[in-house]
Formats: sequence, structure tokens, C-alpha cells
Amino acid sequence: MSKVAVVYWSMTGNTETMAQAIAEGAGDADVFEVSDFGAAKVADYDAFAFGCPAMGSEELDHDEFEPVWEECVPAFGDKPVALFGSYDWGTGDWMETWKEAAEGAGVNIKDTVIANLEPDDEALEALKALGASLAE
Repeated sequence: MSKVAVVYWSMTGNTETMAQAIAEGAGDADVFEVSDFGAAKVADYDAFAFGCPAMGSEELDHDEFEPVWEECVPAFGDKPVALFGSYDWGTGDWMETWKEAAEGAGVNIKDTVIANLEPDDEALEALKALGASLAE
């Protein structure tokens, strides 16, 4: 069983709820607010889920989340990484942009899950399944 880290930044609590669902699916995952994680911890884990809601014009949070994400990208190697987050406006394009940029930087993206505002039952089940797949 893989050791999973779930790392998130949440403004309204929706992305935090998503992080908890992934951790539940993974079984024994460690959950971190992004301010408590960094590249030095990447070596301690086999798989990751990183979550950030869409901000501004469908982009990652520049102040807290993005610096930690950018610091961790080179450390991931070929370890699987899932991306997740919520959005309020637009169509969720920020996730596709984030995924493409991550893959372009060599990140092994396992999957993505998004939710419009608070995650519904379908999104929560997808998040739990994602957590389980990361823990395999």
C-alpha cells in the first residue's frame, strides 16, 4: 500500500472537503494544508493529491498554493500525482490548464477531479475512488 500525501489550499472549505474525501478513500493518507508542506517532504511519500480552487480568471492561488506546488514539481519524479479542486464561475478550465502544465513539466498525473462549488455525492465518490487508486 502506497503512502499518500493530500495537500490542499482552501478558501471556502470546498477544497478542504474534497481533500478529506481523498484521504478517506486512501485509508491512511496524511493531509496537509499547503503551508505545512514542501519539497523536503516529497521523499516521504509514494503518491500525492494536490488541491486548489480556481482563483481569479481560472488560475491557481498565486500567494500560498502555487509557490509550494512549483517547489514540489521537480521532486515528484515518476510518483503519481492527482489534482483536484472546486470552482464557482467559468467552466473549470483552470484544471485542464494546470494538468497540461504539470504534464509538460514531467509530472505523472494520475487523474483530476473538480467540483462546482461544494462537492456533490458524485464528486465525493470520485474523490474517494481517486484516493483508493493512489493508495494501491
